[in-house]
Amino acid sequence: MAKANKATVFIPVYNGEHDHLEETLEALYRQKTDFAWDVFITDSGSKDNSVEIIERFAEKYGNIRLKKIAKEEYSHGGTRQMAAEISSGEIMVYLSQDAVPYNENWLTEMVAPFTLNPNIVGVVARQKPRLTCFPAMKYDIEAVFREQGVEDALTLWTRSDEALKGTYTKESFYSDVCSAAPRDFLVSKIGYRQVAYSEDYEYGKDILDAGYIKVYNAKAIVEHSNDVLLNQYKKRIFDEMYHIRINSGTTTSISIATLVLNTLKGSWKDSWKICRDRDFSWKRKLYWLFVNPLFHLEKWRGVRLANKVDVTADIRQYSLERNQER
Repeated sequence: MAKANKATVFIPVYNGEHDHLEETLEALYRQKTDFAWDVFITDSGSKDNSVEIIERFAEKYGNIRLKKIAKEEYSHGGTRQMAAEISSGEIMVYLSQDAVPYNENWLTEMVAPFTLNPNIVGVVARQKPRLTCFPAMKYDIEAVFREQGVEDALTLWTRSDEALKGTYTKESFYSDVCSAAPRDFLVSKIGYRQVAYSEDYEYGKDILDAGYIKVYNAKAIVEHSNDVLLNQYKKRIFDEMYHIRINSGTTTSISIATLVLNTLKGSWKDSWKICRDRDFSWKRKLYWLFVNPLFHLEKWRGVRLANKVDVTADIRQYSLERNQER
């Protein structure tokens, strides 16, 4: 009798051919585990060779199930919840198409914390920025995960202040770039909200508000940072901040003065880091010292716009994701 799957790895795919999909699948199938697992993938109308790539891996390994859906059916929350409801693994491991498992024990580390305490219902992996990542994003990613816990260790998070229930905090931080949760818990207790975006922020908040535990496992690592150009960054930030605003019901007014001040502060802090960054050659350091402040400017322009635009407006002109027809 075949072993029941300990984990189902779910990957939502859209135009992944040039967005690290093949690299992600190759790293996934280098995993060393002592348990059975399978892969469930949705493709929401890719116009490139994503489906062909997935089918090639399915033919080779035999444990991939592909479900094609219309792009109009896709939502970050609804599709992930659907995946839990129709999968067979005890643990749902969520992975984005551009999050490349960094080591061969990544999948084992994503599953392991659930044996420690029955109240652990969410695991978040560490994200390691790509070498091609621009400094403003690289240092933001590193700061976020440094705040989540120390390297090579597990950090358990609970809601420490009851007054913060219903809000996004460092305790409730959650990222479906790479996360894991018990399938039965998602289906029968607290699942993903039917939201278009920022479903991970909502899940992290919901489980801590209900008294459960989130684990940050710094030993489970994926290589991930968005391959976004300068002229796309404002829209990328808009997407994230606008949906956080919608989901939370909180609007934070950003003045022009605040935009300028935060751009200058961020650029100044990054300049010292760039000069000491061993990942950059001196030529590259000079380039980033000039260009990186423009990324900070676009970031804060995106934050300001996300908090300024009328919530009833058509946001397609401001959104990177809507323009990509996700």
